[in-house]
Amino acid sequence: MNRTPVVFIHGAWLHALSWESWADRFAGRGFLAVAPGWPGEAATVRATRAFPEALGGLGLDTLTDHYGGIVRAFDTPPVIVGHSVGGLIAQHLIAAGWGRAAVSIAPAPINDVPLPHCPARLWTPDHADPGDGLLSLSPEQFHAVFANTAPAEESGRIFERYAMPAPRRLLADLGCAGAARSPRATVDVARAGRGPLLLVSGQEDRLVPDAVTRAVYKQYGDSVAVTDLKQFADRAHSLVVDSGWRHVADHVLGWLDGQDIRARPAGD
Repeated sequence: MNRTPVVFIHGAWLHALSWESWADRFAGRGFLAVAPGWPGEAATVRATRAFPEALGGLGLDTLTDHYGGIVRAFDTPPVIVGHSVGGLIAQHLIAAGWGRAAVSIAPAPINDVPLPHCPARLWTPDHADPGDGLLSLSPEQFHAVFANTAPAEESGRIFERYAMPAPRRLLADLGCAGAARSPRATVDVARAGRGPLLLVSGQEDRLVPDAVTRAVYKQYGDSVAVTDLKQFADRAHSLVVDSGWRHVADHVLGWLDGQDIRARPAGD
């Protein structure tokens, strides 16, 4: 019997392993859960940190095409769940008609929605070309801007298990440091025939503030397709990996059930 696939897409500064608890949770509910890494991302965090050069020139075009190919390869249209940059990609793919539904968690903003708190103070423009090199966060920076609602000890554990450098080109594509945002950050918010979309925010998020996700939600105001918003109080950008991840994951599972999206497609 076929199972409904769920494709998890991670964002900047996290490895694909960051979805391990979600994948187990969704698989336990009967879904076929997969969390493919970025092109050039090694299978482990340690290996990725040891040889990060393969990520250096990675941009939004390459990432979007990579996950678009994965999503279209399934016989059964998958649910797409993305965090941060992955949340932007999830919206792009569902608007293109690929996928059964999409969940966009703390997503990098689309269209003309600004990212007011792009971490410019962490951006050290040592290269004339933002496509060169990587931007790493120290454990202290990770706690300050990524896992700011978690205790320092928990943030340190998350950092050690999941954190990896982010490509400067990708950050430039998102508009960081005044760079021109990539055309791939444009989403057709008016598309009527797409699958349902859930936007999720953390109200203490310092990288993608709740106000940004609410502004993205308003962009879908004229769409007749299902678009929902869930805000989690006292949660940061780390809401998919910190100790409260299960509350977010279970809300997503409940939302999918409400959209009549089951672990096994009808007729199986």
